[in-house]
Amino acid sequence: MSLRVLVPMDDSKLAERALRYALETLPDAEITVLHVVGGPSPMMGEATRVALEDDAERGGDEAAEKLLETARDIAAEYDVEIQTRVATGHPARQIVDIAEDFDTVVIGSHGSSVVERLFVGNVTETVFRRCPVPVTVVR
Repeated sequence: MSLRVLVPMDDSKLAERALRYALETLPDAEITVLHVVGGPSPMMGEATRVALEDDAERGGDEAAEKLLETARDIAAEYDVEIQTRVATGHPARQIVDIAEDFDTVVIGSHGSSVVERLFVGNVTETVFRRCPVPVTVVR
């Protein structure tokens, strides 16, 4: 049975670096890239737009598609096929809950913007502290 690896991704370069790290260091693993579309809040315009759509799940899928396409392109550079998954809600909680189905998590050390880190909190730190499986933090 091969190692099951969860790689949460936002649109940051560190998230891409985490995916590349997983692909390079765990070449025989089953890698799943997860993008979490956050719940609605005044600070998260994209999440609010998605949450207000008639079909929020479809809206989340559309919002994540570009990011997941980038992830698939990166994996193709390594001649690897990855699985992709979209979740909606608080990013850290979703990652920790979903991680139960995996052997390990590989995550970038922080998100895409200073504003996001200030108002959303440090997702990586929360995942690191609460995750039920080993976590590798890539910087």
